[in-house]
Amino acid sequence: MILQALVKHYENLADEGRVSKEGWCRAKVSYAVNLSKEGKITGFISLKKEEERGKKKVWIPSYLQVPEMVTRSSGVLANFLCDNSKYILGIDGAGTSERVLECFQAAKEKHLTLLADVEGDMARAIRLFFESWKPDEAEACSEVKEKWEELTDGGNLIFSMGMQYAQEDSFIREAWEKWRNAPGGGQEGICLVTGKRSEISRIHKTIKGVPGAQSSGAALVSFNAPAFESYGKEQSYNAPVGKYAEFAYTTALNYLLSQKQETFLLGDSMIVFWAESGKEEYQEAFSFTVDPKPDNQEEIKNVFQKLKTQSPIEVKGIVLDPEQRFYILGLAPNAARLSVRFFYENSFGNILEQLSRHYERMEIIKPSWEQREYLGIRDMLFETVNQKAREKSPIPNMAAMTLQAIISGARYPESLYTDTLIRIRAEQGCITWGRAALIKAFLIHNRKLEKGECYMALNEESKDTAYLLGRLFSVLEAIQTDANPGINATIRERYFNSASAAPASVFPILIKLKNSHMKKLERDKMGSKIYYEQLLTKIMGNLDAFPNRLSLEEQGKFILGYYHQTQKKYEKREEKTNE
Repeated sequence: MILQALVKHYENLADEGRVSKEGWCRAKVSYAVNLSKEGKITGFISLKKEEERGKKKVWIPSYLQVPEMVTRSSGVLANFLCDNSKYILGIDGAGTSERVLECFQAAKEKHLTLLADVEGDMARAIRLFFESWKPDEAEACSEVKEKWEELTDGGNLIFSMGMQYAQEDSFIREAWEKWRNAPGGGQEGICLVTGKRSEISRIHKTIKGVPGAQSSGAALVSFNAPAFESYGKEQSYNAPVGKYAEFAYTTALNYLLSQKQETFLLGDSMIVFWAESGKEEYQEAFSFTVDPKPDNQEEIKNVFQKLKTQSPIEVKGIVLDPEQRFYILGLAPNAARLSVRFFYENSFGNILEQLSRHYERMEIIKPSWEQREYLGIRDMLFETVNQKAREKSPIPNMAAMTLQAIISGARYPESLYTDTLIRIRAEQGCITWGRAALIKAFLIHNRKLEKGECYMALNEESKDTAYLLGRLFSVLEAIQTDANPGINATIRERYFNSASAAPASVFPILIKLKNSHMKKLERDKMGSKIYYEQLLTKIMGNLDAFPNRLSLEEQGKFILGYYHQTQKKYEKREEKTNE
């Protein structure tokens, strides 16, 4: 299903001219080898362009359309018209060697074979170049010597005569198409993607753009061990994909991974998404709703409001069809291969609906300084990791599992909840807005907690023991800080973890401490003392006893009670006195 969806996407992209046709590809090219009609090197034309990367400006290669490049692992395989200095010039940074000469010889044979009877000045110049060029005499060529380091840094080179590139020559293009369409002699079979009989692709092109994978690319479909050779079918013949389908899916996926607006990194997974129609407006709408930024909160709210009222959703003048099929693919690096974390397909409207429900579950009272309405999935996962750690990534696979759960409406991963509790305990009761919202959403969705409105803000009517204990702990902390202004550490740093897990062992101690703090308030802040006594009476009046243990679910309720009561403390004092 993944490959079929990608092949369909390739066809949409090809119709719009956004990707290369079969037999061609887009490659990074650093220099053009400028040839005379006699095949002599007259110079090198830099094809690099300046681009801003953050605060710096760097020179990067240009993307040009070239004949489809081969997939190399460790063997010697030459590309046609576009390759690195080893194949085009027979040199590398150290000069030349037996291995490098093998590369040049492979390129020489390929070009002389393909261009043997091709007309035109360009084809003739390339033939003459390969027939006369001697790699061991490269240093004697002043043009090569002048740019030796730049030419041998691994970048691709092409041939040109002036500003005309070899791959644009009509005679050469015709020769390439003829050679490419010639019977390959490979094994034929029924392609599992298209359902048509065709030559089966033995080695699939690599996929680039997944962080952590090999820089040269990693394979999505690959078999290379006897254990995978079902019924004696070697390499990829046990999962037959035709030449066309292999080219189409790899081209489409590489294109998607090269588009920043159509991908984002979540944990160790690269998330790729696209609409069946190929329209970029769907990708844009999904991108800003799943990963909100502080400056697009109103735009997201507008999308979800229109979704609720079943009004048309418009992006860049295009009305989005809620029935449009939408695909989301999660990829993670795995040595020379890619792991598929998940693949999800649904209508665009249903995916937005599940996102909207997730954000509703996350709604909770926020600090007054917090301007964000929506906490994106990336920021939500950020709440589960140590903010001071060098590597701020959630547990591998959990990020992808969380995204899949949200967009499909499935239960959140249990590790999302437990990791949040662990992080709060590790930071001695540090409960941020994001952590409280995450706990609320989990308890509502996974544990079928009471209606979400009951946990949006302080629920003074709640009789839940764990929730009341969280409120009580917050009030006791407030009493301590009011009685000791400027105190460096409160009972939260010392007692929060024990109080939230084993209340009976801690709260009697805290009640005794409270009595001494109340005496200070009696002397200095009588109004505060009366307010706290009334509040404690309300809370403790609903508590029969302090439990010995709180379950993980009850610990979440404790945290919500603490968070809500603490947020209430920051409201205006006149609001407190009116309670």
